[in-house]
Amino acid sequence: MHSKLVDLVVQVDDILVGKHAQVELAVCCLVAGGHLLIEDLPGVGKTTLAHALAHAFGLDQARVQFTSDLLPGDLLGASVYARDAERFVFHPGPVFTELLLADEINRAPPKTQSALLEAMEERQVSVDGQARALPSTFFVIATQNPQEQHGTYALPESQLDRFLMCLSLGYPDAASERALLLGDERRALLARQPRGGGAPALLALQRAAASITVTPALADYVQRLLAATRDARRFAQGLSPRAGLALLRAARAHALLRGRDYCSPQDVQAVFGAVAAHRLHAADAAVGTRLDELLRSVPL
Repeated sequence: MHSKLVDLVVQVDDILVGKHAQVELAVCCLVAGGHLLIEDLPGVGKTTLAHALAHAFGLDQARVQFTSDLLPGDLLGASVYARDAERFVFHPGPVFTELLLADEINRAPPKTQSALLEAMEERQVSVDGQARALPSTFFVIATQNPQEQHGTYALPESQLDRFLMCLSLGYPDAASERALLLGDERRALLARQPRGGGAPALLALQRAAASITVTPALADYVQRLLAATRDARRFAQGLSPRAGLALLRAARAHALLRGRDYCSPQDVQAVFGAVAAHRLHAADAAVGTRLDELLRSVPL
């Protein structure tokens, strides 16, 4: 399983040049069974990363461009009266897929954003009073533009908490940017890559990650990290128990990527920022700076 995971990272690395750390975290996010939020400026590769992940894992995907006039029914589907059958027939929306790319999710109004809450948490949607199951490998990879840009709506805390990780790509370094400028077009390069094994292969990776050992001592360390975030001097509100579970799931996936059958404090530290930053608010300093201080202050 370790070698398969490394091959996946290498394959996505070939598409998203110069972003190895972010690619590793994104792969760990899907192996941990979580949803991924990518926040950055337009044009730095957010959508490219999402397409590369879907192709590498071999998942069926649907892309929805979130706009200010997008309605919940455009995502979930709707029941339409069929005259021949003399009854209403449900037409599923794009959410009924294995991987949903929600492009620029914060350009849709809150009502439409909230349509994804049940799907992301319970992998089902309720339409016309009936719960309809989504695929077991249902994931949301959402991209969003910085909040200060025009035409954006801030995601509510309840929805942010449903994303296992939040990543930022940033500008590429000079060598990577030159490789992009002189290399093949990314979509053409992606089309030439082999497609992954699909849902069965991903579920096998998820089972392998879930079997990674977490010792009581490591659980104590995670608890101390959670308690430290609840200190009012650092953040307005601390991490919830659900965030603690998410942190352990991500750390297990990271340990599998490193070829270990046990989870170490280094695995927790490697994913801590991506799991915690979007769930916290600091009034007097950047969240990332506060998290770095927290990691240094909590003893192993």
